[in-house]
Amino acid sequence: MGAECCEQIFIHEELVEKVNKEMPKEEELYDLAELFKVFGDSTRIRILFVLFEAEVCVCDLAEVLHMTQSAVSHQLKILKQAKLVSARREGKSVFYALADDHVRTIIAQGREHIEE
Repeated sequence: MGAECCEQIFIHEELVEKVNKEMPKEEELYDLAELFKVFGDSTRIRILFVLFEAEVCVCDLAEVLHMTQSAVSHQLKILKQAKLVSARREGKSVFYALADDHVRTIIAQGREHIEE
């Protein structure tokens, strides 16, 4: 069953005007939707939880997550493109870390929401 609808059409002009004034531009809405798509994969969420604990290399992530390095690298590329993780090279290894504390906040708020 769909959402309930009004029995009578009446546009609340002031409300519509206020909302339209505050609505972000389409490009920003698109970027926000793309960011949330990144969080729509449980493997990427698992990677972020590992990175909550430590900066790690792909080898470590693959071991912890019981995945191939190739599969982990693919997911890290997506997380890096979304600016959720950062990478630094040390010798022959590349170490990954959370890009900033916003990532923790987003995950924490999501967890809080699903626990309500």
